[in-house]
Amino acid sequence: MDAGPSRPGRLLLLGISPYGEILELQRSLLTQRCQNPDLPDILLLLQHPPVYTLGRGASLEFLNFDPPQAGRPAPELHRIGRGGEVTYHCPGQLVGYPILNLARHRPDLHWYLRQLEAVAIAVLADYGLVGERIDGLTGVWVEGRKLAAIGIQVRRWITMHGFALNVCPDLSGFEQIVPCGIGDRPVGSMAQWLPDISLVEVQQRALYHFGEIFGLDWRSPTPDEAPYFSTVTPFQNAT
Repeated sequence: MDAGPSRPGRLLLLGISPYGEILELQRSLLTQRCQNPDLPDILLLLQHPPVYTLGRGASLEFLNFDPPQAGRPAPELHRIGRGGEVTYHCPGQLVGYPILNLARHRPDLHWYLRQLEAVAIAVLADYGLVGERIDGLTGVWVEGRKLAAIGIQVRRWITMHGFALNVCPDLSGFEQIVPCGIGDRPVGSMAQWLPDISLVEVQQRALYHFGEIFGLDWRSPTPDEAPYFSTVTPFQNAT
């Protein structure tokens, strides 16, 4: 049940989008696919304004600021249903939210996490960077710096949440947390090795490798889907 022949996938390129709105969109897409598992897989690619997220069992001890309270300003913070500890999103970070039916790929969460890591490793390799896994941890590192974070949620083998690849973000926001609860391994970005890197180009490489690894062919919506997928940008896999 590996990638095999390509099947149609849908793509949403959403630019810089508020976290709460995208969270509701993911939930809606997941619910639709739980009700009708034959609906096509979807990949949302975007950036977020500065925001912190906590996994469902994440500890507040990994925050270096007090959570928001009435009448007191604080960074935007969401507790969500994915696994993992606290992480940070901001412009310059490429975020991918796959809404996939793993029953048509492989119903195995460990396999799925490794495939998401494989996408990041393949993108990094395109730029001459060697992405590495660390035993017992989820994500991808380059020379000891974590460049890709991964956290997922699955219901009836339908996925949501996903991966975040640091392309050219302002890394200072990570100073307000212990990223992913790992205090002894710094966060990094592709721009530390490639100062002129383009997020748009990285996005194209991510689309290509995601389609290749998961056996998806990015297609325009069918006429009956068009009203819902009006923001889809068709993509032709690179050669």
